[in-house]
Amino acid sequence: MDINGLWEEYSRVKDVKIREQLIVNYIYLVKYVAGRLFSSYGNNVDFDDLMSYGVFGLIDAIDKYDLGRGVKFDTYAQLRIRGAIIDHLREIDWLPRSVRQKAKELEKAYVELEAELGRTATDEEMAKKFGVTIDEFQKKIQNVSTYSLVSLDDLLEQKKEQFTDTENESDNPEGIIENTELKNILVDTVNTLPEKEKIIITLYYYEELTYKEIGKVLDISESRVSQLHTKAIIRLKNKISSVLN
Repeated sequence: MDINGLWEEYSRVKDVKIREQLIVNYIYLVKYVAGRLFSSYGNNVDFDDLMSYGVFGLIDAIDKYDLGRGVKFDTYAQLRIRGAIIDHLREIDWLPRSVRQKAKELEKAYVELEAELGRTATDEEMAKKFGVTIDEFQKKIQNVSTYSLVSLDDLLEQKKEQFTDTENESDNPEGIIENTELKNILVDTVNTLPEKEKIIITLYYYEELTYKEIGKVLDISESRVSQLHTKAIIRLKNKISSVLN
């Protein structure tokens, strides 16, 4: 039976054996999402754990997918898988409290300095605000990279209900994708980033390149890509929060 036949049969009878065949067929999506997240969270979690969490998201996606909505399963499933991984990481409280505190200090410092300057702050200006060297400031950025990624996911999860009309829509990740208003806010906010950070966000989220691949494109180190990505996420989180509150 081909994949379309499997979907039609599963939507009709919800047979466990058919679901197992769908899981096997789409397990590559879990590997893909887990691999991308591992590039960011790898210092704190095991890849096998991310895979395990992601499988729950894939099963949830298969059970809740509606053939009649016209949304591509791969897109829908990747959001469910990513969401399941982030949810499990949040539940086990895997980030040290010190990392959370440092991240909040950075976010607050960016808000204060950029409000004072009326523009995005440079590394030199941020280092001066903290009273540290540029290298020390960049290490601060690197140390909170994982928290910043999770906190942006948290923010979007909290705010998505403002942009959905029904309980059913707010329960489905494709509701976020299809919602023009939230999408426009995200695009507009990305466009306010410094050029290199905007390029990294575009390459990472839209072109789906890894840090290593982005580094080759921009001729910078993988760690520098991580630092710039983290700064971009901090700025996005602050700007989106100010717009949505």
